[in-house]
Amino acid sequence: MTAGLSIAHPSLHADSDFWNDPYPFYDKLRSIDPVYKGTVLKYPGWYVTGYKEAAAILKDTRFKNRIPLPEASTKYQNLSHIQHDMLLFKNQSDHKRMRMLIGKEFTAKTAESLRPCIKETVHDLLDQVQIKKNADLVSEFAFPLASLIIAEILGVPKEERYQFRQWTADVIQAIDLTRSRKTLVRASDTAGRLTSYFRDLIHKRKAHPQQDLISRFIMEEQLSKEEVLATCILLVIAGHETTVNLMCNGVFTLLKHPEQLSALRENPSLIETAVEECLRYDSPAQLTARTASEDCEINGKTIKKGEQVYILLGAANRDPSIFDQPHKMDIQRKPNPHLAFGKNAHFCIGSSLARIEAQIAILTLFERMPKLRLAAHRLEYRKLIGFRSLKELPVVIG
Repeated sequence: MTAGLSIAHPSLHADSDFWNDPYPFYDKLRSIDPVYKGTVLKYPGWYVTGYKEAAAILKDTRFKNRIPLPEASTKYQNLSHIQHDMLLFKNQSDHKRMRMLIGKEFTAKTAESLRPCIKETVHDLLDQVQIKKNADLVSEFAFPLASLIIAEILGVPKEERYQFRQWTADVIQAIDLTRSRKTLVRASDTAGRLTSYFRDLIHKRKAHPQQDLISRFIMEEQLSKEEVLATCILLVIAGHETTVNLMCNGVFTLLKHPEQLSALRENPSLIETAVEECLRYDSPAQLTARTASEDCEINGKTIKKGEQVYILLGAANRDPSIFDQPHKMDIQRKPNPHLAFGKNAHFCIGSSLARIEAQIAILTLFERMPKLRLAAHRLEYRKLIGFRSLKELPVVIG
């Protein structure tokens, strides 16, 4: 076991190697019990590492999405108020209503219609990267790409789009389990600025509608004003964090597996299965949380009403009972029923867009930069239990 971990009572510390490679810990925890009760992170609860158990809980409506922050909190009222109206934390009838209204804007067909815009943006960003000898693909490529695309969808004016980067970086910290009080205060302040910004933008679009998502939400009059606000902020967060992690983890993984990268270069049509394998092999979102709304039995264990359940998606996606040679990267893996985007009612609504962005970004990057290589082989990850997120991805252009 890594220093700081014990089999009897697993606990996770920031100084362990978990941040760089969580998978040995996941394997150990799964070998103890795929549905483990204890304090593995900093909160007590049930920790699910088995694929079948994770899938069962994800589709079981008795397990509700939990709001990370107490709504009674005055210090974090900007965040607690916003999260209450987010689709991510809605359940039953409200979730079904909002998902239907928002989901029609993020279908596979809609995502496909954005392909020309994504391609153009990718090439514009790579034009700037390619003239350098060295670059950081997180800050100079993936993050700006995700930011520009979600801003385009929302109708944010071009001159205001850069600000989203810092706002997103601040707010995303609030939904991770390792957040500090100081981080929450900063995130809440940022959420307040975002809320004010979107209130103003919604007011402008109500008076002068454009061809953008906010205008359509307003004209349809099916979502409340607060739900539109919360949806905008959720899209800013989700449109950045998951997509950036997918692109960067995918590029990093392929550069570390040259035989797989060579296969992709030789046969670009493999890009779809390659991205699916990137989603499985190093899932951009590593954890999702639920609360039992009543006593439930999973894998012979009784999870009592009100108890917290933490589904470790990264662990489920490497369960050897489902995936042959789960620690092997194979861009031609079929079938590949990974849980990177969740399952059933709370399946990621932006999955089609994230897939297309990653497919275009990864393939175009390697086509334009045939000599691309890592500037360092051991990189640092942000200390976010909920996400698999590189701090930087330094490369040599070649």
